[in-house]
Formats: sequence, structure tokens, C-alpha cells
Amino acid sequence: MTNNSFWAIGLMSGTSLDGVDAALVRTDGRSVFERGPWLTVPYEDAFQESLTIAMQQQADIPAVSQELTQRHAQAVKMLLEQANMKPADIHVLGFHGQTIDHRPQLGLTWQIGNPALLSSMTGIDVVFDFRSKDLAEGGQGAPLVPLFHAAMARDLPKPVAILNIGGIANVTWIDEETNSPWLLAFDTGPGNALINDMVLRTTGAHYDKDGALAAAGMVNRVAIEGYLYDTYFASPPPKSLDRYDFGIEPVMHMNKEDAIATLTYFTAASVAKALDFFPHAPRRWLAAGGGRHNKALMAELNRQLGGIEPVEAVGWEGDALEAQAFAFLAVRSRLGLPLTLPSITGARRPVTGGAFYPA
Repeated sequence: MTNNSFWAIGLMSGTSLDGVDAALVRTDGRSVFERGPWLTVPYEDAFQESLTIAMQQQADIPAVSQELTQRHAQAVKMLLEQANMKPADIHVLGFHGQTIDHRPQLGLTWQIGNPALLSSMTGIDVVFDFRSKDLAEGGQGAPLVPLFHAAMARDLPKPVAILNIGGIANVTWIDEETNSPWLLAFDTGPGNALINDMVLRTTGAHYDKDGALAAAGMVNRVAIEGYLYDTYFASPPPKSLDRYDFGIEPVMHMNKEDAIATLTYFTAASVAKALDFFPHAPRRWLAAGGGRHNKALMAELNRQLGGIEPVEAVGWEGDALEAQAFAFLAVRSRLGLPLTLPSITGARRPVTGGAFYPA
């Protein structure tokens, strides 16, 4: 690949397990020139259950991996049809796969998916395994989206903080590149994961629509103090979390509204703890990911942070941002550019990465 701009497709299946996101981006791996169509293909309940069991490593993981890959291939096909493009128009797919285990303290991360099958089914080159090289260089292997956030935020007043609220929440703090450090990022704590777990357990639904259950409940301060006592929140970055590092056991004795209100407050409070590690307070907070649709969570974040807006306020697509990031990172991988920096993951040096699977 030469150093021009390319159309790439990014694919993301996050820890919220709600579906696969696919997005088109035209980029040279440094700047984002155009953001094309994007879509989400939801997972039905049975496959969500299969992924949940796989994340607990109690499933037929190879079979789940194959089905996951087939669903990603279908998402690519649908996106190409939506964009009126052909496989030959796309230079590379960025295939994140599904994280089922992430233990950076052991140098271990595991994303399932079959990139060879995906390249064969789509007829497009694939980049997979974005995290392993960073872990091999002493990094956390996460988060991976910050360099994309920085490219997108190039013209925004600094410093700015981009909060992605998926199953796990992560933040990217961006300053002017002339300052040091100019880019920090880390997982703040649970995002939607605990809320979704409690909603599923008590109602059978998969999420708290509009934050209605949380809005009807009372926050249990004792449980909040217990959650926030965890050493993770006092530990400086770089740091990252697994989907199951926190659980719902401390709120299991409560009625569902109080439990969900407490977990919603906990997500917001853990984000607020991130302020302790920023060199300067951000001038603006922007929220992406599914959690920004939760009105109760956004209201609590607004209260604790002194203001937060969805990324749509600056013209971005909040439901597509992570998928767009993996399109950007796939091009960077093909060009040998870093995917992570020491200030993001703690790796010993800027690290490129990704494994290439030609069509």
C-alpha cells in the first residue's frame, strides 16, 4: 500500500453484545477524509446467549467463532450494498472480533473470530488481532481507539475528553500535540455491562431503555462506597478491564429500580474518578457508545462532570465510532504506523500490530 487514502471497513462487536457494527471510512491512517455509511446488525437473544457463555469460556468456542465471523461477513455485504460499492473498492477490513478474555497483567487477551474465513467470504483483505503486539511490548492492549479519536478531534478546542460507553467505559484525553503528554487513555470502569446484567436478570430485557428503571430508583450509598473502594480507581493509568472484573453481587439484595439506579451512579462515579489522572481538566466532554442513549446515565454524568454532550454535538456518529476506528487502525496497520503509544497502553514504545489475511 502506498501512502494515499483508502476506503476501509471497520467491524466491531463490543462487550455489550448487542450486535456487530460496520462502518466505512476513507483515510490515509493519519487523517480521516470521509466517513461513509454505517450500520448495526443486532444479535438475536439466542446468539447473545452463546456469546455470553463463550465469554465465560463454557461454550463450544470454535463454533461460536465461526458463527460470529459469518455474521460479520453478512454485515460487510449489507454495508457494501448500502454504499453501492463492491469488494474491489475496499482496501482492507479491520476485524476486531469478540473479546472473551482480557487479563493484561498476565499478558493475555483473547478475541475470537476467523479472519481467514472472513477474507474468503468477503473477498477483501483483513487485519485481525490488534491487541497482542501491544501486550507483548508490556502494554495493556487497550484501549485501541485513542489515535482515531485524536484524528477526529484535530480541530476541536483542547483539552477534550472523549468517553466511550460500551460494556466497559473508556476515556481518551487529548491536548495540543505540542504539549507533553498530549494523549492519555484508559478504561474508567464499567459502562453498560453491570446495568445490562441487572436489567436482564430482573426483567428479561437487555438494557434500561432511556434509563427509566434507574430514574425510578434510589442510589444505595453503601454499595457505591464498596464499589469505589476497589484499588482500580486509585491506580494510575495505563490500565484496562475485563468485562467481568466487576459484578452485580453488591446490589442483588435490592429491588430492581434501586439496584439499577446504584449501578448507573457507579458507572458515572467511576468516570468522574478519571479526572484525578488528567494533567488538566477537559474543556469539553463528549460521549459515544450505546450508554449515551441512557438518559439517567447521561444526567448523572452531566452532574458529576459539570457537563457532557453526545458526540453528535460535533457532527460525529456515536454508534459508529468504534467501528470507524477499526477501519482507521486497519489502514495504519497496513502502513506500519503505530496503533498504540506508551501514554495510552503503557507499552515500552509506540507499537504497530495486527495480523494480515489477504483475500
